[in-house]
Amino acid sequence: MSAFPDPSSLIAHRAPFLFVDEITELTPGKSASAIWRLTGEEWFFAGHFPGRPTLPGVLMCEAIAQTGALAIVSDPQFAGKLPLFGGLDAARFRRQVVPGDTLQLEASIGRMSARAGKGMGRALVNGELACECELLFVVVDA
Repeated sequence: MSAFPDPSSLIAHRAPFLFVDEITELTPGKSASAIWRLTGEEWFFAGHFPGRPTLPGVLMCEAIAQTGALAIVSDPQFAGKLPLFGGLDAARFRRQVVPGDTLQLEASIGRMSARAGKGMGRALVNGELACECELLFVVVDA
């Protein structure tokens, strides 16, 4: 059992759009690390792509953003708020991710104001970089 809270106790995302299974590290307002275990039963694999299921890159970016949201809303200043995508920059995909893979997600928060911020993150499989991106976000009342 994890020493950290369940992700759904911090962020508003729910199945089938909650892509963080477990928090592995959490520094409120600064950074978070999490895990997403891909079973192959996820809804998107059936059509992306039949016969060669592949995790869509945009969903990797979303999982990284959800990990960043965990860092933001764990800060008492932003508790109960809703971080929303404001932009996505410099996204690069380095490795195919398939059913059975476990994504190790990392996000760090950089510049932050009362209503917006910037962060960066990456997704790895067995220590191998799968995706990296820069995140821009706004924080609104939930």
